[in-house]
Amino acid sequence: MIDSSDLIRIPYTGDLTEAGIAYVLRSLPFTFDRAGGSPYPALRRTVAHVAVELALRRYLSGRGIPFEVQAPTPFTAPDRYDVSLGGHRCDLQCFLVSQREKISLLHREPRVLLSAPALVASDGPADNVRSGHDLYLFAFVTGLIAASAAALKKATETGQPYYLIHVMDAQWRRPPSWKPLGPLALTSASDGELLIEISGQGEGREYLSRILRLPPKSRAAADDPFYSLTAVHAASFPNAHLEIVSATRNETHIIRQTEWGNIWVYGMEIYLTGYISRQAFHQRARAIVPNSRVLQDVPKNGKSLAVDVSELNPLGSLFKDVRAWDRNQAR
Repeated sequence: MIDSSDLIRIPYTGDLTEAGIAYVLRSLPFTFDRAGGSPYPALRRTVAHVAVELALRRYLSGRGIPFEVQAPTPFTAPDRYDVSLGGHRCDLQCFLVSQREKISLLHREPRVLLSAPALVASDGPADNVRSGHDLYLFAFVTGLIAASAAALKKATETGQPYYLIHVMDAQWRRPPSWKPLGPLALTSASDGELLIEISGQGEGREYLSRILRLPPKSRAAADDPFYSLTAVHAASFPNAHLEIVSATRNETHIIRQTEWGNIWVYGMEIYLTGYISRQAFHQRARAIVPNSRVLQDVPKNGKSLAVDVSELNPLGSLFKDVRAWDRNQAR
C-alpha cells in the first residue's frame, strides 16, 4: 500500500515530447491501426508514454539505481518492455491527464491519485509471453493538448510549439505490393509557403524521411526511394488542401485542412506512483466498464482491468531492493 508521500514527482521538459514524436513517426508502420475514428488521441497518448519512459530512465540514472533496457527489437515484437529492474521486466503503464480542472486538482492535491484506477488493458498483446514475476509500474503525466482548431490557433498565437501530422491511409502505410512509390509529386493549394516532411520506409523497411519546401500554390517532387508513406508533417498550418501523387502506382491522396492533427503534448508534471507484480495485479484486479469516468485520458471503448493506485507497492522500496540485488550480483 502507498500514500501520498510515496509519490515521485518529476518536472516535464519539452525534449520529452520531441522524443515521443520521434518514436511515433518510426512506429507508425508497425503499431498503428487507423480503423475507426481519429488517430490523433492515440498518438498523443503514445507521445506521453514515451516521454514518461525517458523521464523514468533519467530518474533512475540520476540516482544511481541500476537498470537495464531491452535490446532494440522490431516494433512488432510481442514481448517488448520498458526497463528491467532487479531481474524483473517492467511494463510501464502511463496515463495522460489533459483536462484543465483535473490538472489543477492533481497539482493542488496529489493525493487524489491514490483513488485513481491503475489500469491495464485487458485485451493487450502478448499476455501469453508475460511472466507473473514481471512488474507493472504506473505513472501519470499532466499535460494540455491543442486538439481543436481553436486551441491550436491559441497555441500558435502565444508562440507555443505544435506538431501537425497527417497519418496516411493503410494502402500507403502498408502497401500490399512492396515496390517503389516514387517519384512522388506534392502539390500545395495554400497561399503561403509550406515546409513539408514526408516519412515512411525504404526497400529494407528502414525509416526514411524527406523535407520539401513548397512555395505558394506550387508543386515539388521527391525522388527518394520510398516504398511506403506513413505520415506527412507540416511546419505551419496549411490553409488549403495538399495533394500527393505516386506516379508508379497511379495513386493520389488529398489532405484537406481538417485532416491534420496536432500531437504535441504540453507536459507539466510526471507522477511515478507505484508498482505491482503482474500476478498480484491479475489476482486483485476488477473490470472497468468502457467509457467510465476516471481521472486519466483513456480510449473510449477500451477494455481494462484495474486496482486502485493506493493498493500499489511503493517505488522507493523497489529501488532499495534493486540496489541490494545489484550488489549481490556483483559479488
